Amino acid sequence: MTNSERTSVLVTGANKGLGLETARRLGALGWTVFLGSRDEERGRVAAGKLAAEGVAVVPVPLDVTSDASVDSAVLLVQAHTDRLDVLVNNAGAPGNVVAPADAGADELHAVYDTNVYGPVRVTRAFLPLLRAADHPRVVMVTSAGGSFAVVTDPSQPVSQMHELAYCSSKAALNMITVRYAQALPGITFNAVTPGEVANHTFAATDMNGHRGQLTVTEGTDPIVRLATLPPGAPSGIFVDRLGRIGW
Repeated sequence: MTNSERTSVLVTGANKGLGLETARRLGALGWTVFLGSRDEERGRVAAGKLAAEGVAVVPVPLDVTSDASVDSAVLLVQAHTDRLDVLVNNAGAPGNVVAPADAGADELHAVYDTNVYGPVRVTRAFLPLLRAADHPRVVMVTSAGGSFAVVTDPSQPVSQMHELAYCSSKAALNMITVRYAQALPGITFNAVTPGEVANHTFAATDMNGHRGQLTVTEGTDPIVRLATLPPGAPSGIFVDRLGRIGW
């Protein structure tokens, strides 16, 4: 079992990018980090890097699109701890940016499997461990592209990104976050986009070809903020690096 005095966190999609940086920063606070990675070897390598920095880290093979993989991840985490303080649903898929006129159901399904069904699958499976914590928090890493307020603003670059799969999947995840927050008041559920909506900026990651203007550390600022919220903090909100944003 892990030290029961340590705060514990599971980060999905944590072998690189925002997930890895989130894991590193929370681990630096003295937390026990369960590092979720679809690729088991990449997860081990990433965990090794964090361990070398003094982070208490446990690599967790975790494909969020697979019920069997998620169930195995629960058992692995349970072997180390009797509770989970924080879940960061970070794993995501960008899709192929197919024009709406050309996008079929298959294109949407592939993206939804990771961006929508994945967080639902993982959240449901880990609810017993979350409920065992004194102050459980769930952070949904979404996108400003899932905000109707942002996408319908002609000044926002994402308003010109004409595709169906990614933005609609993140809009669905936003609604799922709100519904969880309403239905499960004992757990804090919030959504975050790793950018600055007012400044039309986002974090540079592999997913966007490193075109973002913010560093990966800057991009994780709001994720870390939500993960470390104190008891009584708001639930069911959507934030970016600068504060709350419109749904």
